[in-house]
Amino acid sequence: MVSAQDATVSGIVREGQEVLPGASVFVQGGGEGVITNADGTYSLTLPAGTYVITASFTGLTPEQHPVTVQAGQALTLNFDLQTTSLNELVVLGSRGEARSQLDTPVPVDVIDVKNLIRDVGQVSLNQILNYVAPSFNSNTQVLGDGTDHIDPASLRGLGPDQVLVLVNGKRRHTTSLININGTFGKGSVGTDLNAIPTSSIKRIEILRDGASAQYGSDAIAGVLNIILEDNVSELRASVTAGGYASRNSEDNIDGETVQANVNYGLPLGTKGGFFNLAGSFDFRNPTNRMKEFTGVIFSDYNNPALYPSPTGADITNAELERRGMSRSDFTSRIGQAAARGGAISFNSAVPLANEAEIYAFGGLNYRHGESAAFRRMPAQLTQNIAEIYPLGYLPLIVTDNYDQSLATGIRGKVGKWNADLSNTFGRNQIDFATANSLNASLLKASPTRFTDGGYRFTQNTTNLDINRNFENVLSGLNVAFGAEHRYENYQIVEGEEKSWGDYGRAIKVGVGSNGADILIPSLTGNIFTLKAANGSNYAGGAQAFPGFRPENAIDVSRTSVGLYTDLALDITDKWLVDGAVRFENYSDFGSTWNWKLATRYKIGENFALRAAASTGFRAPSLHQRYFSATSSLFVEGQIIQSGTFTNESRPAKLLGIPELKQETSVNYSAGFTGSFGKFKLTVDGYYIRINNRIVYTGQFSGSNAATATDQDREIYELLSQANAQTARFFANAIDTETRGIDAVLTYSERFGKSRFRADLSGTFVKTNIAGNVKASPLLAGKENSYFDRSSRIYLESAVPRVKSNLTLTYNISKFGVFLRNVYFGPVNAATNVEADAQTFGSKVITDLALSYDISKAVRFTIGANNLLDVYPDETIGGNRGAGYFIYSRTGQQFGFNGRFAFARLNLTL
Repeated sequence: MVSAQDATVSGIVREGQEVLPGASVFVQGGGEGVITNADGTYSLTLPAGTYVITASFTGLTPEQHPVTVQAGQALTLNFDLQTTSLNELVVLGSRGEARSQLDTPVPVDVIDVKNLIRDVGQVSLNQILNYVAPSFNSNTQVLGDGTDHIDPASLRGLGPDQVLVLVNGKRRHTTSLININGTFGKGSVGTDLNAIPTSSIKRIEILRDGASAQYGSDAIAGVLNIILEDNVSELRASVTAGGYASRNSEDNIDGETVQANVNYGLPLGTKGGFFNLAGSFDFRNPTNRMKEFTGVIFSDYNNPALYPSPTGADITNAELERRGMSRSDFTSRIGQAAARGGAISFNSAVPLANEAEIYAFGGLNYRHGESAAFRRMPAQLTQNIAEIYPLGYLPLIVTDNYDQSLATGIRGKVGKWNADLSNTFGRNQIDFATANSLNASLLKASPTRFTDGGYRFTQNTTNLDINRNFENVLSGLNVAFGAEHRYENYQIVEGEEKSWGDYGRAIKVGVGSNGADILIPSLTGNIFTLKAANGSNYAGGAQAFPGFRPENAIDVSRTSVGLYTDLALDITDKWLVDGAVRFENYSDFGSTWNWKLATRYKIGENFALRAAASTGFRAPSLHQRYFSATSSLFVEGQIIQSGTFTNESRPAKLLGIPELKQETSVNYSAGFTGSFGKFKLTVDGYYIRINNRIVYTGQFSGSNAATATDQDREIYELLSQANAQTARFFANAIDTETRGIDAVLTYSERFGKSRFRADLSGTFVKTNIAGNVKASPLLAGKENSYFDRSSRIYLESAVPRVKSNLTLTYNISKFGVFLRNVYFGPVNAATNVEADAQTFGSKVITDLALSYDISKAVRFTIGANNLLDVYPDETIGGNRGAGYFIYSRTGQQFGFNGRFAFARLNLTL
């Protein structure tokens, strides 16, 4: 019975000009709700009070409004629901008012993460974006040490450190990890997108254009802006469980994954304030796609009873038969790493008087990872102690990854100007341990687990942003300017001595009365006293991941100050011109000026032309300037110890490798947008030139041969002291040119209570080295080590140059169908051996998900990623190693784990 004290809220729910019968209108957290009539109208009867009313329709983005009603009041509240299409408003790329994607002078994609994660089986942000945004590439890496746990990502074919990540428009800190092993993005430092729980994300804006003049360093390829969820009075929770049900899975299914997500928002006050809290828990088992080891497992040194005079001959087959074993008993683990972890994130705002508000957001993430290295075989006498591991061992690299962030600020009106003062703090810490391993130079006394040390990176950014719109200047002028101060700190923490020490070294201090040398142990000595049965020196340090040495440990900082101005002028209602200038000064390498000019011209109401030109820069990261370490590498079938040295080190001076300086770029783009009724289209082409691009060099080795030069002899001695066989550096070695075209086409249609949508997008991109490698005279004859063949392939063709995506969604009543086909173009194997040159052909990956709304609050989804169980082409020759890599770990398209089947339960209250 309706009381006289009740109020009535009524209105119409539309999608543009069309009314929406069958839409849900409900009070969040209150239970009251109705369905719109055939004419799209609704009516709610509510007691006096404050509520958040939401309208939703399958396939459309829900819309919510806070309302306060008085007793007996009749309030009209209409809704206009939107698809996540090219009409959605975006704030990225502009310091003024938000514009639709069709109206922006540069291309911006909008990914509706909140709705997308209900259907897709990918659970990490990197993988979600890899399959939904063709210009974005990221894959789980294999045998990349820490990179196994932090997926490097690429935008428009460029490196992980050439895309800037923002959260709510504020600069996100990078990870403390630098990628130094055989993976895409080698030598770069990226941002760990997977540290942000997907349940906390409302949408992601991807600016596909250079934006250094607007946002500063790193924005050469573009910008990702992650918009956090701000909903209130609604509880959303989901649990996803799945695994790789593939023809190559171990025990029929492996890589089992469980992810639990939750999001809940509370209103703060009655003026639109909110506090939104999100969390996630992740569990992921490893996979293995190696079948058997084809190299030497046993030599005659492993069976002295049968071979009293061993020579190192291969006796694997006979020994396996005698022991009743097979080669498959000695596989490594070639696949995704194991991971466990959780994250929590919040987003909040509290309105103040005079149109101001204070805001805060941030989060914590912890992930424990375990990846496998190459198995050490019994025949590897210098890397194994038979009394500890009679059959060899599989070393494990264990990581503990801690990530934290906090941003606070106040924004509002200062006179007629909009002002935003904020401070954003971020920190990443990674600690390493090596398990199931040994330090062979300690012989039988060796432990099997080592604490290796780790990395730390801290970033604190303070921003003041001011803007104002002058409506009476032509058709509107927005003036923006601001300042930024950024502090960065990078640390390497040394490991325990046993993790890096070589206890078989000594120095000569004299000659005894008997004529014998007098030796004393020394971890940096040049005399080796411990020999394996084959006469070779026992290896020092933890096998697979030696710890950081005392000389690697550092604690360095720098600051930067930036000033910018941005003007956006609507010369007419059709013609927009946008320009920006930015000055940046770094305490460690100097200053830079950058500019950007963009324009858009509308042709009628449905078409527009747009173009942009800009310069950009990327400051060398502290990691690239100061990182040094010794690591285990698998090179052309052999495991070697390779040292990374700073550009200020003696080996760098001997080779003539200069100090690092900033990368600079020029960026041109042009395109058009069109609206053909229910079809929306954007096409954009671009050209990017990057000068003085920083690369991670190939491997230099010295020599102590009688004919060696003094330079090579000194390099040999310096490498020996670092327990390394080769040396690598960071250097501004090349210039590159990138050309590409991106196209996006969307179509949506409603048939009564059903909804159909199609999204077709594609990217065509090519990066090439421009000109000659920039080598000093001291590097004459060593150019192929300075920038080797595999490094060129990583830059030019290790990720797809062509990638396209066709996504179809259909919803009717309680049922939903999600079908997606992604085309991954060919890639090349990154190898220095010309005989192993290989191109892996293009593939199409099909994802399918079927959903059913059990009730208004419960949705059940089942599906499969890579439904048809497609694998990349198999490797040939040396790319396969000793049976390790049936599928390439260097040429990355979509991974090689096969079909992933999943089920998901969503709860919304």
